Amino acid sequence: MTDQSLVRETACTVVDKLRTGEVTPLDLLDVLEKRIAEVDDKVNALPILCFDRARQHAKALMQKPAAERGLLAGMPVPIKDLTNVAGVLTTQGSPIYKDNVPARSDILVEHLEDNGGVIYAKSNTPEFGAGANTFNEVFGATRNPWDTSRSAAGSSGGAAVALATGMAWLAHGSDMGGSLRNPASFCGIVGLRPSIGRVAHTPVAAIDRNLGVQGPMARNVEDLALLLDAMSGEHPADPLSLPAPVTSFLSAARSGRKPRRIAYSPDLGITPVHPEVKAITRKAAERFAEAGAIVEEAHPDLSEAHECFHVLRAFDFAISKAALLRTKRDLLKPEVIWNIEEGLKLTVEQIERAEAQRVAMTARTLEFFQTYDLLLAPATIVAPFPVENRYVAECDGKKFDNYVEWLGIVYAITLACCPALSLPCGFTASGLPVGLQMVAPPRGEAQLLAGANVLEDILGLRSTTPIEPRAAR
Repeated sequence: MTDQSLVRETACTVVDKLRTGEVTPLDLLDVLEKRIAEVDDKVNALPILCFDRARQHAKALMQKPAAERGLLAGMPVPIKDLTNVAGVLTTQGSPIYKDNVPARSDILVEHLEDNGGVIYAKSNTPEFGAGANTFNEVFGATRNPWDTSRSAAGSSGGAAVALATGMAWLAHGSDMGGSLRNPASFCGIVGLRPSIGRVAHTPVAAIDRNLGVQGPMARNVEDLALLLDAMSGEHPADPLSLPAPVTSFLSAARSGRKPRRIAYSPDLGITPVHPEVKAITRKAAERFAEAGAIVEEAHPDLSEAHECFHVLRAFDFAISKAALLRTKRDLLKPEVIWNIEEGLKLTVEQIERAEAQRVAMTARTLEFFQTYDLLLAPATIVAPFPVENRYVAECDGKKFDNYVEWLGIVYAITLACCPALSLPCGFTASGLPVGLQMVAPPRGEAQLLAGANVLEDILGLRSTTPIEPRAAR
């Protein structure tokens, strides 16, 4: 009988066990199948399972010598339900695609499988990833395991919940306006938005779309670095993709390299933030002083972020989804319709202005990193909110103009082209997790992971997950 205590092990430990033959990929699939049966009905994180396919892949992998099974060596990984997996239902959270079974996987999935990943499930997402609350008309809402009356955020909400509840050791997600960082913050796990091109994926709608990127999620920084290593590398089908680094990200995370000068901003100068979230993130940031770092309050000028992101996001929705608006409007949720219509109304002058704003913000941010090694800020402006609320309508007395604006603290960093992660940094008085956003200059994942690992050690929150789902208290 397979040992269910394996769900509590780190991914790095499990991969070591796979390499030595102490466990097999089939053992791990048995553990996960049982764990999902025990807890997923309470949280709805992994609505699509493909264990038969996973076992076929695992058996094929086990025919190879242990040294040739790739970085992940047979580690199971769920894929977010925006990304194609060959032969597996891929709905994008939309009724339009409720029966869609692609014939070919995204190159991201092929890359993971080549590196020894075994795909066993698809994680829940809002329709087309729109909106940072994971619910859709196909599978319903994903619930936060720390309090099942609360949101898991999004759009990689299913992935974050699977990790937090022990239904995954590692998970894939994606991020345009915080979709790896928001759910990581709400669920008490780690999610990383990498630099543009770090993770190759199949281009859709435009070759050079770069607001959205693919990235890793895990329960701790070293596990996150392991998955980033397995995801990284160039591919000719993705012209923006970067070569894998000479030194692994896992080695960088374990290097002990400490930042010398840290900037903390409670709001990046652009958004309200709940006072409790400010206090928790500030306290965590200040603890970098224990590693000898200077911690100062500062941030680059990101004042154009709201206008810029609104335009570029709308433009992205127009080029990728306008055909669906013309043919399937009645099957789209209101927020998606709004996004596409906003995009179709844009003038060339608006797009020109937004692109120039992005260039300017990126330049100012690069200059800022001449002084600071890392920039820290809240990863979300509120603690997990009630799951039935579609989005955050107001915060600290400010009402937002639209359903996306509450995400400014993360999408500003998207616009500046920086890698950023959310690290668990504490809990509210009611016991809900809060994430600290940690940001490095473009292509600075190595220093980001090293600094995050140092702070993770100081904060001592590494083993807070996995948990059993908890009902509202």
